[in-house]
Amino acid sequence: MLKYARVTGWGKYLPDKVVTNQELEKKVNTSDTWIQTRTGIKERRLAADDEVASDMAIKAAKDALAVAGVKPEQLDLVIVATVTPEMIFPSCASLVQHAIGAKNAAAFDLNAACNGFVSAVSTASQYIGTGTYKKILVVGSEVYSRILDWTDRGTCVLFGDGAGAVVLETGDGPAGFLSFNMGSDGSKPDILYLLGICGAPANKVDDNHYISMNGSEVYKVAVRSMTKSCKKALADAGLTINDVNLLVPHQANKRIIQAVGKKLGLNEDKVFLNVQKYGNTSAASIPIALCEAVEQGLIKDNDNIVFVAFGAGLSWGASVLKWGTGR
Repeated sequence: MLKYARVTGWGKYLPDKVVTNQELEKKVNTSDTWIQTRTGIKERRLAADDEVASDMAIKAAKDALAVAGVKPEQLDLVIVATVTPEMIFPSCASLVQHAIGAKNAAAFDLNAACNGFVSAVSTASQYIGTGTYKKILVVGSEVYSRILDWTDRGTCVLFGDGAGAVVLETGDGPAGFLSFNMGSDGSKPDILYLLGICGAPANKVDDNHYISMNGSEVYKVAVRSMTKSCKKALADAGLTINDVNLLVPHQANKRIIQAVGKKLGLNEDKVFLNVQKYGNTSAASIPIALCEAVEQGLIKDNDNIVFVAFGAGLSWGASVLKWGTGR
């Protein structure tokens, strides 16, 4: 019998340092009005100088385990979605696995940029669905402040640092992930990319180890692909847009989120938004948003929650989750 992967725990971590638009006005040719009009972002969090992706992931993971009531040694697998690990290897997931005491768990990282969390929960759900594993920790953790050109107003105003985590456990339904839809188009790598420090040509590394993005092209593809992916995931789950209680999208840009909500025909009160506080935290944005939606009482048992994200690759994905912890 196919098992459902249900979310039983959730946790988040945001660094203490807050950087407002007004502070960025002093560093780069931009303005609070320009940033808010174009992105909806008012401020973002930046990691401390000695803070790395695994540090933040560990804190979010411990909170998620506490909510789930799961002991670290009960975990079968740890997946960390990140493109900003402090090491290429060992994986960030291995560092997290050791630090939290998940001595019986396998561990690996997943790189799908801003689509990392949706890709990671999709992967984890397959292990649970087949009965291979019963308890899995999924974390999104990013330190984008380390890969930004702080003289480029087109990128440095957009991103922030943070981590979010969920615990997935096996269940017989009806609560759990009902469907996933994933997609990729590798023909447009030049509109959103970051050269690898290790594998890039030697003469490229020093000048090109920051995020490069064509914002207008990203906007068009993001809105189109996220909308299409949501519709397909809902259809696969046997649901319609009228069955959606809350859309929890990747928090990249307020204009993108609003455009997707409008194309889907969702009222604004059914589209969660917190990009104004944290900016784009990439793979961490959806689990952070999920935590806040729960804290605000916006999610209750049997609600149909849709996650959707878009990232470099280009890649995108959506999932439908019927909420219910089983407790």
